[in-house]
Amino acid sequence: MNRVSIAAIAVAFVAVVVAGSSLFTVDQTEQVLITQLGQPVRVISDPGLHAKIPFVQTAISFDRRLLDYEVPSEEVILGDQRRLIVDSFTRFRITDPLRYYQAVGAAEDAIRARLNSVVSSALRRVLGNEQLLNVLSSQRGRIMSTIRDQANSEMTGFGVIVEDVRIRRSDLPEENTQAVLARMQSERERVAKQQRAEGAEASARIRANAERERTVLVAEAKAQADNLRGQGEAQAIALYADAFERDPQFFQAWRTLQAYKDAFASGNARLVMTPGDDFLKLLSHMPHPGGGAAVSSTQPAAAQ
Repeated sequence: MNRVSIAAIAVAFVAVVVAGSSLFTVDQTEQVLITQLGQPVRVISDPGLHAKIPFVQTAISFDRRLLDYEVPSEEVILGDQRRLIVDSFTRFRITDPLRYYQAVGAAEDAIRARLNSVVSSALRRVLGNEQLLNVLSSQRGRIMSTIRDQANSEMTGFGVIVEDVRIRRSDLPEENTQAVLARMQSERERVAKQQRAEGAEASARIRANAERERTVLVAEAKAQADNLRGQGEAQAIALYADAFERDPQFFQAWRTLQAYKDAFASGNARLVMTPGDDFLKLLSHMPHPGGGAAVSSTQPAAAQ
């Protein structure tokens, strides 16, 4: 191989090396900052093939997509002096590679330490003015927007925009959790006792009303029964009086027979009477069927 061939190969190799050092590709998800001897020169945001001065200029790539950063869990004191352990995350985007490079350098992780302090400070400031119920209710969206805006105002000089800050989880400290559970249990017991007392009161009221209605119904029924009984007795007395007026002798004999029936119904009755007692006169002197004088019986009855 002659010197011309060697020179041609050397020139071709140098050309390849120079071309490889001067040409680079910008992806759609990237943005590139060109530095010359450590000094920023220009920012390239358009994707495609680009060129730079070899060995003098350097292309530093930055991700232009939405990036996540999880803030470590921390204890925050709320506006009502309650303690809350907050676990949050932040979504941010690098919008100005030049400012980003001038503020924290080329490393992407360099911004995370700054985000940690900024988001943590905003989180403490905003939550320090909020009640626990607001953090646990629909007010959380407003609180997160306020934290995001405050973090953005502090991160403008770093070429970064904070897209969103979210509380992923919020827990009470263990001692507070036990206290809250005890208060919840006491409250539930108080409500249960109140419900039982109200139920007992309603039950007593219902029983009293039912007893009063029963007493009224029984009294009205007794009054109606006494009234009907009185009417029946009055009608019976009227019937007896009418029958007595029609045939007093027959009515007297019938009443005497009724007395005999009641006295001798058991079959072993014993009567102690004087010989002239009128109770047995019907057995010794039968009344005349036509209403005349009584007829003497041939065999007077003996009382036992």
